Amino acid sequence: MIQARGGAARPSTDRPALGAIGEDAMKHLQDIGQLSAREVRGLLKLTQILRTERETDGRNAPLLQGKQLAMLFMKPSLRTRVSFEVGMRHLGGHAFYLSPEEVGMGTRETPADVARVLGGMADGLLARVFAHAHIEELIAHAGIPVINGLSDGSHPCQALADVYTLQQEFGSLQGLKVAFVGDGDNNVCRSLLEAGLLLGMEMRVIAPRAYQPAAAYLAALPGAVQVTDDRDAVRGADVVYTDVWVSMGQEERREARLRALADYRVDRALLERCGNPELVVLHCLPAHRGEEIADDVMDSPRSRVFPQAHNRLHTQKAVLAHLLGGVPLPD
Repeated sequence: MIQARGGAARPSTDRPALGAIGEDAMKHLQDIGQLSAREVRGLLKLTQILRTERETDGRNAPLLQGKQLAMLFMKPSLRTRVSFEVGMRHLGGHAFYLSPEEVGMGTRETPADVARVLGGMADGLLARVFAHAHIEELIAHAGIPVINGLSDGSHPCQALADVYTLQQEFGSLQGLKVAFVGDGDNNVCRSLLEAGLLLGMEMRVIAPRAYQPAAAYLAALPGAVQVTDDRDAVRGADVVYTDVWVSMGQEERREARLRALADYRVDRALLERCGNPELVVLHCLPAHRGEEIADDVMDSPRSRVFPQAHNRLHTQKAVLAHLLGGVPLPD
């Protein structure tokens, strides 16, 4: 059965039982690197339980009945907003959107004051921000679970959907060879490396030297990452992952970035270097088609880009059920 802590149980059949929650239970979702391998695996198992429940019964148990999620956005969003809003509805709760203009966090009000206000009115806070320090400040002052919906430092929600997608595709993640190609010094790549290493994957970053993860960051990871500017390092990869080369806030450097990364486009020629007929391609979206990824790759049978996007809903329901509903993580 799936049961919120303190709530009514709803019987279910032929589904894995949820394990007991431990003392290391996550209180927020700030960075993948702050989670244990057990927690990440537990979230993936809970994701599958909730997905199976909805596909079997046509609904989820109202684990978050009466719960309110404040969604604070300083950046535009498609997948993050829709997945959390729909996820809250599936679980019986409610989410409300706060735009950059109406809150003015960092200008009209400090992050600490915003956190204190929302902490007294909502049960959870999702924040999509620029500065990672804003996530840290919200966590310090909100007094309720805070979920990092994206910051310049990390994108843990995306990474959970990424590894769940790969689990659905390959089954076992142990030893899976994942090559991130393009701008390797960004939030998506960092969170993917952290999740991949926790789950026993072989992680590679293939990027120009100026766009590789910082040495100090790599040294702090719980495992080794192959980092190179040699495109031939995609050889033997099971997964090729890419992201936009020009993110929000980098528009003034657009032309320079396009020139520097032009040889790292994920196209048919690059995929042929892999020599793996079972290769799959991921992209976190939105994509700048024709820049970091070619149309005939993104729309090819190798692409799992849109199932990957849809999986944001499934994994984020697990995060919500655990953080806001107290649903234990399976062992």
